Amino acid sequence: AAIRIPANSGQESRRSLEFRCPDGACNPYLSASAVLMAMLDGILNRISPGMPQDKDLYDLRPEERAGLECTPSSLDAALTALENNHDFLTRNDVFTPDVIERWIRHKREADVNAILQRPHPYEFALYFDC
Repeated sequence: AAIRIPANSGQESRRSLEFRCPDGACNPYLSASAVLMAMLDGILNRISPGMPQDKDLYDLRPEERAGLECTPSSLDAALTALENNHDFLTRNDVFTPDVIERWIRHKREADVNAILQRPHPYEFALYFDC
């Protein structure tokens, strides 16, 4: 789950919210800014967060999992999603279109292309002894 509200003693003052998607290597200031802008966009545009899930998502049957949206499965997919939907980040000039475009270009050139040019360890294990 992208956002988790942990079970606790039920006391209102002890409730917390966990945002579980950011990479541990990310810039925390950029990440927090983007998350807050996404939350603001959801509130202002009354975007439904969906129904809460109180089950372990890994234990769901395939038909139960079919209706759930997933986060992008790769950096390239995440960058494509950012390219297609980033207007909410530019509200009040928190991020400028130029910064977003440069970030996407940099991450594709420095990270995605570098990854694509090297075999995955599993590919190496599969084919090394052939």
